Amino acid sequence: MNNSMKFLLMSVSFAAFALPGAAQEFDLDAMIEAARAEPPINVYDSTGKIVEMAENFAEEYGLQATGTKAKASEQLELVLREAMAGNVQADVVIISDAPAAVGQLVPQGFAGSWLAPDLVDKVELGYQDPLVVVTMPVVWAYNTELFDACPIANIWELTEPEWKGRVAFEDPLGKTVYTDWFSQMEAHGNDDLEAAYEAHFGRPLDSDETPTRAFIKALAGNSPLMTSSDNAASEAAAAPGQTEPFIALVSAAKFRENEASGFHLGLCKGMEPWIGFTNAGVGLIASGTDSPNAARLFLRYVMTEEGIAPQAQDGKMSSNKDVGLPEGEPSGIAEAWDQLLAYDMSTVIEDWETRQDWQDFWQLNYVR
Repeated sequence: MNNSMKFLLMSVSFAAFALPGAAQEFDLDAMIEAARAEPPINVYDSTGKIVEMAENFAEEYGLQATGTKAKASEQLELVLREAMAGNVQADVVIISDAPAAVGQLVPQGFAGSWLAPDLVDKVELGYQDPLVVVTMPVVWAYNTELFDACPIANIWELTEPEWKGRVAFEDPLGKTVYTDWFSQMEAHGNDDLEAAYEAHFGRPLDSDETPTRAFIKALAGNSPLMTSSDNAASEAAAAPGQTEPFIALVSAAKFRENEASGFHLGLCKGMEPWIGFTNAGVGLIASGTDSPNAARLFLRYVMTEEGIAPQAQDGKMSSNKDVGLPEGEPSGIAEAWDQLLAYDMSTVIEDWETRQDWQDFWQLNYVR
């Protein structure tokens, strides 16, 4: 049996959730050869950059691949529906909603994860299974036309009367990345939030709530502007001609609007305890794909500098430690990456299971 046929058989029978060890036999050339004998693949992501990524992949390896932009919720529904019908069309998905992917798709065996054995040493253990392709920063931003530097030095300032009604971000009732942020703070950030409170107010936090819940309660009670999109939050804070300053919590990808729309978004570097947070984009392969080698090859490709380049331009960081962000990335987040609350996959299921609780807590405390 030649190498390509052996690799093909290995791939067809891959265990959906088994993570290959570094020592496992891996032959990239054989995988490419086997992939070329398979049907074209369809890949989905919540960013339109997936179209370019699929085209680049196809050109690189002489394959056919189609990239389609779809919201995370649409991807989940698509994979579930196709799996139940036994008619898999979505071969690979990069889902920006890691809790839903891990909570829904993986346990039912509808999709599984795979990390190329030659990249195991380049990805931290917590991001290997399921494979986190990218982490995506959501950051506090201000209007550089109105201020020379961020007017906020401490996150607790956003709960004070000065900023009442002048903090903008997407409504957590419709955007689960924010309830996941609440959950991540509760699991991993209480000590930092408590220290930041004392540093700002000069006294210890005195609350029956955890520091996270006390902060969210205070923020919700300060009448923040809830928007229906990141674009609207960015516009509220940084559209040209503003006279009343807003602080916005937006995706780093929105900093491209500084050039495209004349916005004045600036990164709140140095803000305590964090300048924002990250969420995770999980790469999964549909368990019933007819093109397992091509699907795996695509996941390996997007873990390279060339493969992830279209998304890196928007400040999205590969989990491959050898791949950074390009020079000139609009937000400048690379220089302040260590100031973000990094997404911790160890509590991804808690994020999934507590979403409704956090939405209820927000709704109970939100003051319009």
